[in-house]
Amino acid sequence: MSFASTNDLAEKTVSFDELGRGLYAYTAEGDPNSGIIVGPDGVVVVDAQATPAMAAEVQGRIADVTDRKVRQIVLTHYHAVRVLGATGYPAHSIICSDVTRDMIVERGQQDMDSEIGRFPRLFRGRDGIPGLTWPTHTFHKKMSLWLGDREAQIIHIGRSHTAGDTVVWLPKEKVLFAGDTVEFGATPYCGDAHFTDWPATIAAIRALGAEKMVPGRGRALMNAAEVNEALDGTEAFTTRLFAIAKSGVARGAGLAEVYAEAMDKMRPEFGHWVIFDHCMPFNVSRAYDEAQGLDHPRIWTAERDVEMWKTLEQARMKSGEIHS
Repeated sequence: MSFASTNDLAEKTVSFDELGRGLYAYTAEGDPNSGIIVGPDGVVVVDAQATPAMAAEVQGRIADVTDRKVRQIVLTHYHAVRVLGATGYPAHSIICSDVTRDMIVERGQQDMDSEIGRFPRLFRGRDGIPGLTWPTHTFHKKMSLWLGDREAQIIHIGRSHTAGDTVVWLPKEKVLFAGDTVEFGATPYCGDAHFTDWPATIAAIRALGAEKMVPGRGRALMNAAEVNEALDGTEAFTTRLFAIAKSGVARGAGLAEVYAEAMDKMRPEFGHWVIFDHCMPFNVSRAYDEAQGLDHPRIWTAERDVEMWKTLEQARMKSGEIHS
């Protein structure tokens, strides 16, 4: 039995949208996004993509709007699909939160092996990955990059998608690069999530007052109404899923039973979102763990991925719940 994502082989159409002077969104129909800030002396890329070959595609789009080179990379979190392309840029510095670096130390290699196995299409040119991406600079809670007279605030906004989640906020322009704290038309991946904290993280993002946003997945959001729609959708998905898990644990239900219930209750509203079937086994597994009191997410390994997927999907198949 293969992961749902291994059947996702269709190439996605890339969009490169201008959010303001020197601000761009690199998006691809629900694949992981990158943000671009063009400064007077170089370019900042928010999230590096999964491989150096894919980083080259981002730089090709950058070259259409400026001859300045990428000098700094900001990592919104540690996941391989976001960070392993970093060596494909001529960057002088790679920046992430101190918590994100700790997570690379703890589980970076396991995550790399796990993600490549789950979603091979998202790692085009993976033979060119030299190894883990290590930051050159870390920060605690918040720092600013000054790009001429433009301030880009890099904020460890709170636990949600991971413990180290970071956003890049341009207060003057009211543009936010949100990483995977927020998705739009795409299923939040919650395998390393902190469900209890996610609503407070959403509230902190709302308080910034963004009028444009690049979510972790999904198209660029070009006005405050679209930003609020993405925030509302992400919050609704994560809170409802966690409520199902907490209810199941409270009545003594097993993981397979909670998974079947979650798929049944969540699919009508969210099943059309990108990577829904891929994410849900990982999401329910983490929600179930957290509902049982496990605050620190268990590490996903390639072996654990396969064991979990077979257990939950076989249980659903027996119950006649499998959807095409």
